[in-house]
Amino acid sequence: MGQINPLVGDVSGNVKKIIKAAEQARDELNADLVVFPELTLTGYPPEDLLLRPGLIKRVEKGLRKLKKKLKGIAVLVGHTSGKPGEELYNAASLIADGECLGTYYKHHLPNYSVFDEKRYFVEGKEACVVDYKGIKFGITICEDIWFTEPASQAADAGAEIILNLNASPFRQGKWQLREAEVKQRVLETGLPIVYVNQVGGQDELVFDGCSFALSVEGKKVVRAPAWKISLHPIKLIRSADNYLILQGEMAEKETEIAMVYQALVTGLRDYVDKNNFPSVIIGLSGGIDSALTLVLAVDALGAERVSTVMMPSKYTAQMSLDDAEEMALGLLVSHDVIAIDDLFDQFLSSLSKQFAGKPVDTAEENIQARVRGVLLMAISNKKGAMVLSTGNKSEVAVGYSTLYGDMAGGFSPLKDVYKTLVYQLSEYRNSVSQVIPMRIITRPPSAELAPDQCDQDSLPPYDELDVLLERYIGQDWCFEDLLETGAEPEMLARIVKMVDRNEYKRRQAAPGIRITSRAFGRDRRYPITSSYAINSIID
Repeated sequence: MGQINPLVGDVSGNVKKIIKAAEQARDELNADLVVFPELTLTGYPPEDLLLRPGLIKRVEKGLRKLKKKLKGIAVLVGHTSGKPGEELYNAASLIADGECLGTYYKHHLPNYSVFDEKRYFVEGKEACVVDYKGIKFGITICEDIWFTEPASQAADAGAEIILNLNASPFRQGKWQLREAEVKQRVLETGLPIVYVNQVGGQDELVFDGCSFALSVEGKKVVRAPAWKISLHPIKLIRSADNYLILQGEMAEKETEIAMVYQALVTGLRDYVDKNNFPSVIIGLSGGIDSALTLVLAVDALGAERVSTVMMPSKYTAQMSLDDAEEMALGLLVSHDVIAIDDLFDQFLSSLSKQFAGKPVDTAEENIQARVRGVLLMAISNKKGAMVLSTGNKSEVAVGYSTLYGDMAGGFSPLKDVYKTLVYQLSEYRNSVSQVIPMRIITRPPSAELAPDQCDQDSLPPYDELDVLLERYIGQDWCFEDLLETGAEPEMLARIVKMVDRNEYKRRQAAPGIRITSRAFGRDRRYPITSSYAINSIID
């Protein structure tokens, strides 16, 4: 199982990765065949790059190179086949000894959630079974394994084992669903199945690997590690009864909270590295969101590639200054303090005519956040370090963030992480090694933009808020359904309106790592201009 991390669009680089992995499998593991992930040559998802004829030409050149370069080892690789805008297929080919022994075209093209494959590809119809070294391999691709027909077609065509190439993004609980669905195909066909998934981050998506193989009885007998590039061997043995026995090692399975944490680390690392940023910079506030973001960045990139800036105002508590400094020193990252009071006062002075006669409100609070955003972006421009924004999903959902202020940044690691999960992840990371001061975890959360401000002054407690948000955002409950749970109507109406009217902010937010079944961004696509929720409330 060739669990690799392709780079979208880098066909030449991906071909080199395939060749290197295949030769290593041949020379060090005495392997006969390496199975790679879906669309190995282009990376996944290539999106509208698939509309470019130039990409398809590069894929064809890459396939020719694989045929020419690979000796003594066979590979099953994912690639495009055909012409964009006409008949383009999501394909997989088994290449051995300079020849293509068979090509399969993906039958089921996902067109939901983060997937748009029907925009680009045509569905295949036929089974593909390749006889290689006396074993008949049936080939399927990703979504196909969630349906009965492709695997059954392969079995009817004489397959003895099914190889399934995947680019299956991580989300919470996804690995259990994969294994249950693949087991169902095993029970239907009576064939063992090898499921190979890629690893690494691609914009908002992150891929966990966790490749595995199920025996003819539906038992998991081989498992590759999560989040690691690896060559994971499977030995095929023909039994006396003429069926295939699969043997190999079982990598340790991680806890769900560890999987989520590593998803964030992997997604952040690959976004920074694949976009060639030398380092990142974080506005450290002394609060839990920026604290967790800092630890993720250090775990992903190393302390030498992370710097922090504390930008206190007159509303910043001394404990925030102290805790921020303690974290930065403990993690050995560069840390600066830039007070913003003078800059804030200059803004107020410049706006005195426009603000005259009006009470102090969120306008003044937002100026503080935007001053900080300007400082961070200035440092970013000068040093080339990408700014990481630190907002969590709960805040992003209700608009508890400042456009062009604390939302400024190139990437948002916590964008799909509810506040309650922020606390759980912080406690998990501290269980590995104590890096976040306990006072940051236990103190009431505050934006510190006004005297004695706390988040719960304007929001319900996060454990209550997050349940409502998950139902409204993640499960598409409407206002009337939420009312039936006993939620207080006025509070509920306010939260629903906040979510809907802040869509315009989310459209302008930095990308972030998807870990749930319904993330903001390419996953949840709602109109900015809409009165749906308001009309529901009135009715």
